[in-house]
Amino acid sequence: MADNTPRRSNGHSRSKQCPEVVELLGLISGDNSEVEDLSDIDDVVGDPEFQPSQQEPSGSEEDSSGCEDPFAQPSKPISGRKRLRDEHKGYRSDRDIARSRAPKRRSQTQQDEADVSNNVPEETTPGPSHQEQSKKAREMRWTASPLTPKQAQFEHEEETAQDREDWTPLDYIEQYIDKDLMKMIADCSNATSLARSGYTLNTSTDEIYHFFGACIWMSCVPYPAIRMYWSNGLRFPAVTEKFTRDRFFRLRRSLKVLIDYDVPEHRRERDKFWKVRPFLDRILKGCKSQARPECVSIDEQMIPFTGVCPYRQYIPMKPNPVGVKNFVCATADGIVLDFDLYQGADALLEQVEEPEDLGLGSLVIDRLSQTLRPNTNVYCDQFFTSVQAVEHMMKKQMYVTGTVMRNRISAAVQKLPTDKEMKKDGRGTSAQVTTEDGKICVVKWYDNKPVLMMSAVHGREPENTCQRWDKKQKRYVTIPRPSIIHEYNSKMGGVDLVDRMMSYYRMNGRTKKWTLRMLMHFTDLALANSWLLYRKDLNLCGTPKKNIMQFLEFRMEVAMTFLSQRDNDNNNSDFSELEDDPDILVQGKKSPVKAVPHVSIRRRANAHLPEAVDLKNAARCRAKGCSGKTRVQCGTCKVFLCLQAGRNCYRAFHT
Repeated sequence: MADNTPRRSNGHSRSKQCPEVVELLGLISGDNSEVEDLSDIDDVVGDPEFQPSQQEPSGSEEDSSGCEDPFAQPSKPISGRKRLRDEHKGYRSDRDIARSRAPKRRSQTQQDEADVSNNVPEETTPGPSHQEQSKKAREMRWTASPLTPKQAQFEHEEETAQDREDWTPLDYIEQYIDKDLMKMIADCSNATSLARSGYTLNTSTDEIYHFFGACIWMSCVPYPAIRMYWSNGLRFPAVTEKFTRDRFFRLRRSLKVLIDYDVPEHRRERDKFWKVRPFLDRILKGCKSQARPECVSIDEQMIPFTGVCPYRQYIPMKPNPVGVKNFVCATADGIVLDFDLYQGADALLEQVEEPEDLGLGSLVIDRLSQTLRPNTNVYCDQFFTSVQAVEHMMKKQMYVTGTVMRNRISAAVQKLPTDKEMKKDGRGTSAQVTTEDGKICVVKWYDNKPVLMMSAVHGREPENTCQRWDKKQKRYVTIPRPSIIHEYNSKMGGVDLVDRMMSYYRMNGRTKKWTLRMLMHFTDLALANSWLLYRKDLNLCGTPKKNIMQFLEFRMEVAMTFLSQRDNDNNNSDFSELEDDPDILVQGKKSPVKAVPHVSIRRRANAHLPEAVDLKNAARCRAKGCSGKTRVQCGTCKVFLCLQAGRNCYRAFHT
């Protein structure tokens, strides 16, 4: 039995068993220390370039059995915890973790079965192993020579802000959320409700607009509970006049962007987020319609959600550590150009051409760079950067710049000064090494701590300066800074910027439905993208800053536009058109009530002059306690007040 299988066996009694059974027995026979080892990894998706594969057999006398060993073993004993921490800093998929455990838990029985296992072809894993990548990096020769990039001139798209000169907030948001999308949601929600319960939801395109407008409005004026918006003391007429509380919650739990029964089984297995895929595709279409700049950044984004969902991730040290991971490509201004929800390495392999030599980080860069123009500069962090990624993207005329882990460029690190030497030389010290062909360089800069950067287009020269606070001198000091550091800091913050904008007014109503969370998150993304483009256009046109709407004003304007959507058979005019028209005060027709001005405005000594208005029907006096009617209004306050010998409400109102 498996429980009685020794960890080391010199016999050959199992030589005729299937290799799959032998491998399974080897996994069971080992201890469970790998679970504890994985807990030391800071990031669940830390080292995307690691992919396990076969290694050379150990040369120790104890393990030699006269045949080639199908599994590898370290040359000297190293604890599993330390090896995971030093070599495999980061994420591996479940399949890779299971495959990588086998070399640590190898038994002599598996060595004896090498003759059988060598005849069976092994399953190939995407990308080279971590050891192969390190070996390839060590084989590269690094020299202290200047970087000679061979980048051609970038061709900008012919698009200017004048193309959107007269756009309103609704025009910006309709790049992502248009009437066709709302109609699809209404139709699918009605059909699904009728199929499941026998009763139609009886919703319309305008009501879906009202629902999204209400959700945006609630994010601008948040309450602890959604039900409070319908309470007597805190109700919002803009929301409560559109639908009742129960109707709002029924719409909230019944939203559908497709009909489940129309989705084939093979599509459900391939796409874990198939339930919201039409909505994601529409948002992605709007992102891909944006102009492609010369410099973009690629980073990861977390969609906060702690409930049950198809592919939930946990990443420590994040503002929202639990949720769905989303890889994002954005401009330096924060405008999202492309995104891809993480569903494992296998999903990325299907979207990338020639992925044999790529790890997870390189696959993400390749996938998000498919819509970029040639000679684009791509900036990313150490999660993605490696020698293999830089070389692969150079073949596609994409030039990567980013921070890099020292264990991926061990040969280059040996050519650079040590941390102690650079600390002794002081802050601002830098050094550079390049490959023999001069196409890739590694720069080490010492600030508060050493920083390693790799690039195919930027080097140390020309250096500039930056200000840093000196604790000993208690003042700011000027230190030299390499060019690659300056370029990286100015181009890398696009994804963080759009994340920050979304976090200010997030539509985060409590829900257990991951589909609703995805709809709300990507609506926030569309709003943030729209406002960032709106602000960029107005800045290019030279609009004064005070005339540019802030993000909160922009969201509330979009919310009110959605809430004001009318049914096709409703011919009533908007209140905004009737606000200053006195002829609407006719009998039998309800008119909007103008708010009474603040007391500080009413009691000003000047400009409050009465004026007679020619009305068919007199208006009701707005003074407190008066029920009379008059045709006299204040020219400043724009409210009707009695001005008669026996009833002077005009004077009482302004004193």
